[in-house]
Amino acid sequence: MKCIKKVISALLLACCATTFAQKGTTMKLWTNAPEVVSSDEKDEAEVTVYLPNEKKATGRAVVCCPGGGYTHLAMDHEGHQWAPFFNTQGIALIVLKYRMPHGNPQVPISDAEEAVKLVRRNAAEWHINPNDVGIMGFSAGGHLASTIATHSKGNAAPNFQILFYPVITMDLGFTHKGSHDNLLGEVANKKEMKKLEFEYSNDLQVNRTTPRAFLALSDDDKAVPAANGFNYYQQLYKHDVPASIHIYPTGGHGWGYRETFAYHYQMVFELKGWLQSF
Repeated sequence: MKCIKKVISALLLACCATTFAQKGTTMKLWTNAPEVVSSDEKDEAEVTVYLPNEKKATGRAVVCCPGGGYTHLAMDHEGHQWAPFFNTQGIALIVLKYRMPHGNPQVPISDAEEAVKLVRRNAAEWHINPNDVGIMGFSAGGHLASTIATHSKGNAAPNFQILFYPVITMDLGFTHKGSHDNLLGEVANKKEMKKLEFEYSNDLQVNRTTPRAFLALSDDDKAVPAANGFNYYQQLYKHDVPASIHIYPTGGHGWGYRETFAYHYQMVFELKGWLQSF
């Protein structure tokens, strides 16, 4: 009976995704020169905007930051493939192709902040409520999303956050070293490096104004230890920030929207339930 229910649920999800998927529109993030210049002049930031049917639109929007260790981006299963899931619920999805840091954290941070601002600038045209704009991230993109959630102010600050197997800390005992090195670069001064590691260890930056959160990760993740997400959840709880954490027994790292992830359907239903809870 459980197997039958699972199959029916899967078919319903697939049907809805096919019915309500909208075609995305890709555009440059920065109409003029970027706020922060990258060392790679060929690396340009873009957004792909997926809007739900106007009659179905709830006014909610999510800015999505794919992962890739701050060296590349998994744009499909951690980006574009999520559009039908959100659009069927009347939620706009804005997939961000952010620039790589090459040792300058402000490069991707400025891109993510501009993406949130862009959504709010276009709120009326895109049928979006400027007070219901969230940010979502995977792995290193989860670090970027949680950085925006804990550091950004004003029109760049999200109203909620969704994090999948995120890199949270820059503590070398728990972080993903590749993400750490690519984000922070080489700093000869150990004191200066410790300062940067503290600033971008986002569990240490949580306060009572940090937006509500949904976290999903695997217990057997060997790339980004589950302690990253769990410690972040503990700090959210400590500061009275509403949060939901889901730790799946298996799955490893990087499953995104892949249906090969054993807990894919459980995960999407739990996320859908969370989105409907506020």
